[in-house]
Amino acid sequence: MAPCRKGGSKSDPLVARTAARSNVGMTAPFPADTHPLVTTAWLAEHLDAADLKVVDGSYSSAPEQPDVAETFEAAHIPGAVFFDIREIRDTNHAAPLMLPNAEGFAAAVGALGITNTDRVVAYDSGDMLNAGRVWWMFRTFGHPAVAVLDGGLPKWRAEGRALEAGRPEMTSATFQATFDPAQLRTLDDMRHVVAAGQEQVLDVREHNRFSGAVPEKRSGLRAGHMPGSRNLPYQRFKTPDNTLPDPEVLRALFDEAGIDSSRPVVTTCGGGVAAGLVALGLERIGHTNWALYDGSWSEWAAQEATPVETGEG
Repeated sequence: MAPCRKGGSKSDPLVARTAARSNVGMTAPFPADTHPLVTTAWLAEHLDAADLKVVDGSYSSAPEQPDVAETFEAAHIPGAVFFDIREIRDTNHAAPLMLPNAEGFAAAVGALGITNTDRVVAYDSGDMLNAGRVWWMFRTFGHPAVAVLDGGLPKWRAEGRALEAGRPEMTSATFQATFDPAQLRTLDDMRHVVAAGQEQVLDVREHNRFSGAVPEKRSGLRAGHMPGSRNLPYQRFKTPDNTLPDPEVLRALFDEAGIDSSRPVVTTCGGGVAAGLVALGLERIGHTNWALYDGSWSEWAAQEATPVETGEG
């Protein structure tokens, strides 16, 4: 089941939800100068801290890719546990990776041995897309003490840092999830957002998908974008060492995409994963007035009555 929606106003969904975000932007658990990221050097230094939990959120939908759970067992950061976003989701929803409800998230995270007093560092074996999704999920369920490993497993490996193999032993813990609607937009929300134009919609799919020049990857979906949305392909966030670009580069990318830093932003993508990385970029430059459309294009374009535009936008 999807999370229970509380609060919010159909005339202005952001205003009603922002008041609940008292802990958003909290930086005390991690270095303030890299928030919401931690470096590989920082993680290596703090890896043995009793209150630090490292989670591998690697995921791939490509059938030709090796199973990510098996890849995790072959080699992962010492002490890490596997956060399987294929399983920690709303299995009743047609979209592939929708947020679970609070009870489901709490049970899954507790089974990994994570408590509300733990600091969480998320990483993945790719380009931080999946780690960004995990980061957003923890934040949305009221756990601000979460960061992303800048550069992920590729940078950790490139630096010759320690790895371990096998399935980690885990002791179940109690985790209480408190759903915070401020960082989530649903299909109903997005209908209002598109009609009212009070929040900027930032679509991070490839430009040829945004413009409708190529068919969508998933069958049954219309091509194009939501009316009024801007485009900033998430591939623009890639750097040679797999880290997030420096804040000044991020600001330039958002400016180039036409994003007004004084106004709220909703990030969206194909299935709600890449949008988390771009939200991470917004948070990195201090733009905390953002939310993520969980269903993204896989949900919006599957509806019969949602408006779709093609072209440059």
